[in-house]
Amino acid sequence: MKQYLDLLRDVRDNGMLKQTRAKLESTGRHVNALSVFGRQIRFDLTEGFPLVTTKRVDFDAIAHELIWFLSGSTNIKYLNDHGIHIWDQWADESGDLGWVYGAQWCEWRGYGDTINQIYQVIQGINAVKTDPAAPEARRLIVTAWNPADLPMMALPPCHAMFQFNVTDGRLSCQLYQRSGDLFLGVPYNIASYALLTHLMAHLTDLQVGEFVHTFGDVHIYENHLDQVDEQLTREPGRLPNIHIDPDLTSIDDVCRESFRLTDYRHWPAIRGEVAV
Repeated sequence: MKQYLDLLRDVRDNGMLKQTRAKLESTGRHVNALSVFGRQIRFDLTEGFPLVTTKRVDFDAIAHELIWFLSGSTNIKYLNDHGIHIWDQWADESGDLGWVYGAQWCEWRGYGDTINQIYQVIQGINAVKTDPAAPEARRLIVTAWNPADLPMMALPPCHAMFQFNVTDGRLSCQLYQRSGDLFLGVPYNIASYALLTHLMAHLTDLQVGEFVHTFGDVHIYENHLDQVDEQLTREPGRLPNIHIDPDLTSIDDVCRESFRLTDYRHWPAIRGEVAV
């Protein structure tokens, strides 16, 4: 995960301190952030699964959140039932988050109908496998940024759009993330979209290629600076491996047992309070 650590060091050394709207839930104190604009990191998924090793990252939470997105759900009950509380701060008293990721991915509203963008992309990937010149080749896009629905979202989507590419029997994915909390959130985002790429490649009988992570505003909150300094002293280890259930044949059947992580060796966790 040298790519991630290099970006962490870049923002720590070169970020401009900016005021933010974020505050700590524990004290209500506003926190500023070191910020840069416009960065990109790349991961060759054939070299291992890009899960940060310089601190422990909760793979179960990543897997369950992805399953939750793919189900189309926008209520935190599924996450809470599995002991995951990463979305709790933004949910209302009923556990609802409004028209966030799951709804945009699986039930995009327009022209009096809804579109399941995940189904659409799977169909497009299969079309490109049959004919590399198919019009879908450069249109394998899922967007969560729906301007009409932004007022109905508890939090506008940070990972706003992603695009797949099929080349020489390999599936790659590029994510555009408009805003990234580099210490807490981005390790989850990297692993989540790498996992999605593995899943989509499996379901379309392709090998994995690259995961490309493109950022708009990428930042470190000032209450995480000591933690970042500690993490940057740690030497990264060998990447783990991910295995997809070979019997999985439909996106609708994805469950936690569909993913198995092996050989994940990591440094101890480093705690940090989320800025809301």
